[in-house]
Amino acid sequence: MAAAVAVRSKRRLLPHLYRLLHSTAAPSPNRFLRHASPVPRAADHSPFLRLPAARVSTLPTGLRVVTQSYPAATRMASVGVWVDAGSRFELPGTNGTAHFLEHMAFKGTERRPTANALEVEIEDMGARLNAYTSREQTTFFADVQGRDVPAALDVLSDILQHPRFPQQGIQRERGVILREMEEVVSASGAVDHDEVVDQVRKLFTGFSTDPTTADQLVEANPAIFTGSEVRVENAEMPLAHIAIAFKGSSWTDPSSIPLMVTQSILGSWNRSIGVGNCSGSALARGISNGELAENLMAFNTNYRDTGLFGIYTSAPPDALHDLSRLIMEEFRRLAFRVSETEVARARNQLKSSLLLHFDGSTAVSENNGRQMLTYGRVMPFLELFARIDAVDCDTVMKTAKEFIIDKDVALAAVGPISNLPELSWFRSQTVSDDKFTSRVFSLFAQNN
Repeated sequence: MAAAVAVRSKRRLLPHLYRLLHSTAAPSPNRFLRHASPVPRAADHSPFLRLPAARVSTLPTGLRVVTQSYPAATRMASVGVWVDAGSRFELPGTNGTAHFLEHMAFKGTERRPTANALEVEIEDMGARLNAYTSREQTTFFADVQGRDVPAALDVLSDILQHPRFPQQGIQRERGVILREMEEVVSASGAVDHDEVVDQVRKLFTGFSTDPTTADQLVEANPAIFTGSEVRVENAEMPLAHIAIAFKGSSWTDPSSIPLMVTQSILGSWNRSIGVGNCSGSALARGISNGELAENLMAFNTNYRDTGLFGIYTSAPPDALHDLSRLIMEEFRRLAFRVSETEVARARNQLKSSLLLHFDGSTAVSENNGRQMLTYGRVMPFLELFARIDAVDCDTVMKTAKEFIIDKDVALAAVGPISNLPELSWFRSQTVSDDKFTSRVFSLFAQNN
């Protein structure tokens, strides 16, 4: 039923989004968002994005609490704890510990001695309790009715501070991963900021006071992008699965937003949706017309000190060479020939996806918790959209030159990949050779 309600909600929202993001009305001179291009740009977003501002409080322990209350009609809430700890902070002898502890946290606590007791308590509230671990963050969250926010905070504080681990050795490993770095309690929806702060102050008292921060750990052991490849040949698989990546940007790098727009230009596509020929992505159209792959997905992943930017695709083995050529030509084209029309389209698609993604208290709470850890603040939607609208075709080409041209390539492939070009070939496609560039674009023009 909840899924059906969400679908209906998005269907009602889509007509408004279309008018919002594809208006051809001329912008007024006092507009907040930047409109420097002659191409029609998005309409004023502010009437749709005037959500209550996020409120942030820092407790004497250093624990930060961020809330964003929705209008009074909202009866649901999402509350979670975001910890600046993840798999990248593991040592060679403790690999996998963060993900393991994520599962162990739900096995019971001192006051809730069994996993069943914890599960029954959550189900009786009609709530949902979950967790996940990424490379740099560990998250525990609960989706509840607004009246049950105090109970959800009690459960979260209990499983984080008083878990029942069956062996002393596991308890020691817990200290390796969940050492004090930075923590954020984030809540959104039917919540009251002052009440949440008071509850957190009373409940979250057992965290470590180790002053080590994630920034210090990253500085001591920075991530270094290395051009390399991993190939796993498996002729029995029907499709080859390939990821081609360049070094990307960190969360706070000024290039992070232009790379988001560039990712949107590359787009995503799946043969099952049947719109490849009509896609706004030139790469998707080329792959669809040539029947070169089953799917395509551009990615742009940010970390604290670096990132990964590239494309994942799966394809039949006899198409791998032509597919690789087309992908690398498109990467290279981004640095030399991008139209304002496709950049405007990419901006609008990016903003649409963001609006649809954050249609709910869970996504808003997650976004706020992550931004507090990565930016140290919550970036309002209007600011984010202004930054997106500031990206024009010159910005995209400059960014592509910085992150693609003459840069190393990382390649991962599994399946029937005997026809996949060598890593040296992929690297050769990024060299800054004017004659090579002219030849590529001449062929591109002939084929389009």
